[in-house]
Amino acid sequence: MKAMILAAGRGERMRPLTDKTPKALLRAGGQCLIEYHLKALATAGITDIVINYAYLGEQFPERLGEGERYGVSISYSPEGETGLETGGGIFNALPLLGDSAFIVINGDIWTDYAFTSITEPEGLAHLVMVNNPEHNPEGDFALQEKQVQAEGKNRYTFSGIGIYRPELFANCEAGSFKLAPLLKEAIQKQQVTGEHFTGQWIDVGTPERLQSLDKMLTAREGN
Repeated sequence: MKAMILAAGRGERMRPLTDKTPKALLRAGGQCLIEYHLKALATAGITDIVINYAYLGEQFPERLGEGERYGVSISYSPEGETGLETGGGIFNALPLLGDSAFIVINGDIWTDYAFTSITEPEGLAHLVMVNNPEHNPEGDFALQEKQVQAEGKNRYTFSGIGIYRPELFANCEAGSFKLAPLLKEAIQKQQVTGEHFTGQWIDVGTPERLQSLDKMLTAREGN
């Protein structure tokens, strides 16, 4: 299975840190955020990886190369200066991702999720859900056993880790568009399953959260 790491976001909430550095290349615990994903994927035997980029995108191949030092092979999917949003970015990268299901990971999260457990989804998509953080107390979707629902009890937050079939994008056209409407449409058709992950997960969306993650990881390295 191939994987895609989303790294094209401008990172407005992370400014001024992102004025000169793409969000996924910000450092915590001595490594770039995206490097944690590359190493976790390599550990799980997932070595064919696509990275999209836009703003300051030339820094990604400069920093990561073709992936040799991480034990992976990296292909890049450039999107110009402004990017294509999440849905448009994945659609743009489909020729690199192939005809089978693939993993997509937000480049601005940190997690100890083990990718070894990932399998192809039964429907069009499978979402990894987490407990609702303070900045998203109402959650994104409900989870009834393994079925993701738009409404209902047991609401969780989408972690930014999903497994998608290319068919999810069958009716899309090239350009900038969001992923959420596609997921909501597939959910209405009961084509989206999910799992509740209870391990460590952080949405590194602000300088304060990045600093908190850095302290946690630095302390861990010191023990």
